[in-house]
Amino acid sequence: MEIKILKDEKQELKVQIDNLTVVELLRIYLNQDDSVKLGAWRREHPTKAPILHIKTSEKSAKKALQDAISRVEKDLAKYESEFKKAK
Repeated sequence: MEIKILKDEKQELKVQIDNLTVVELLRIYLNQDDSVKLGAWRREHPTKAPILHIKTSEKSAKKALQDAISRVEKDLAKYESEFKKAK
């Protein structure tokens, strides 16, 4: 997966990620965070990689992204564990 940082400010971050599924998953988790004012993605054309745009009010945008990734990893580990139990 290719990741490119397009804008990196304290409370605003724009990241280009070449995986639409990952971008949508991060958007969902970002919008569950109260300090995130904006968690959205866009792409100019279906052949182009989506750009994830994050704006925060309290903590830094990078920290919000890191927190979202951590929550995704935690949930995936939980789901994997539950799936193994179900076998």
